[in-house]
Amino acid sequence: MRIFNIKFFENRKIFFGISLGIMAIGLIFNIIFGTQLDIQFTGGAVIKYSYSGSIKQEDVEKIVQDTAKKDVTVRILENVKSADGAEVKNNVSISFAGTDSITIDNQQAIAKALAAKYPDAGFQVVESSSVNPSMGRSFFAKCIAAVAIASLLLILYVALRFKKIGGMSAGIMAIIALLHDVLMVYFTFIIFRMPLNDSFIAVVLTILGYSLNDTIIIYDRIRENRRLLGPKTPYSVLVNTSINQTFTRSLYTAGCTFSSIATVYVVGAVFGLTSVTTFALPMMVGVVTGCYSSVCIAGPMYVMWQNHKATKRAEAKA
Repeated sequence: MRIFNIKFFENRKIFFGISLGIMAIGLIFNIIFGTQLDIQFTGGAVIKYSYSGSIKQEDVEKIVQDTAKKDVTVRILENVKSADGAEVKNNVSISFAGTDSITIDNQQAIAKALAAKYPDAGFQVVESSSVNPSMGRSFFAKCIAAVAIASLLLILYVALRFKKIGGMSAGIMAIIALLHDVLMVYFTFIIFRMPLNDSFIAVVLTILGYSLNDTIIIYDRIRENRRLLGPKTPYSVLVNTSINQTFTRSLYTAGCTFSSIATVYVVGAVFGLTSVTTFALPMMVGVVTGCYSSVCIAGPMYVMWQNHKATKRAEAKA
């Protein structure tokens, strides 16, 4: 296995700068466009119609608002293939925020109004669903609680397993790196204008485990090298050596996982499976940033913290 000689700690400002730059871009998008929550979290209803030909999003929004007397969000998906790939259709998804469900009469009235505007489109209801707002808020709170509990358990696990190399500080640095990954996934949803839904929570929980696994591999090598190189070895040398020894493994694992998820994304995009693409795209970003944070964020921050503690001890003795 090839051993690299990359100065991860010495180049930490470059790595931190890259992450902060991407986060700044995501924050700008967030300020401009805001955060969209799916009806799974806010409550509301969704109707999806299939149609042929061409329609305009602005026209559909006005027609539905005039008919249903509610604010709506319209998304148009063109050239959606059936599961067997034999038929290609266009879909329009109409989302209503609020407490009232969409009745059959409402659906028929909307379809009739759309048909009057586009008589050759052949609108047909493909899917209809509704979520109570209180249930949506409860589901969102439970999802956030799941992420918080998972994070706490991860800190405790790292603290106990790596107590010989400063377990609690190692756990905290690992969680900071995981928070970095969560923000990257969040900004992916914001930049690509995807509403936060259960796919966001699924991606976050998956990345928490995936990224931490990579970090634990590095910590395990740090612990082993501490024993081999001796306690007087500087933390910067110890961490640089450990990361370089596991760097190839990290790249291969991330590359293989990324390729697999990219294949899923392509299939979902070809067949117009929005539920698949909204999971696969952020997951691809999460795999890349998870590998990056484990190698370029957690390790250098761990060295900075250990150096800080060593300086404090030296000042206390002086």
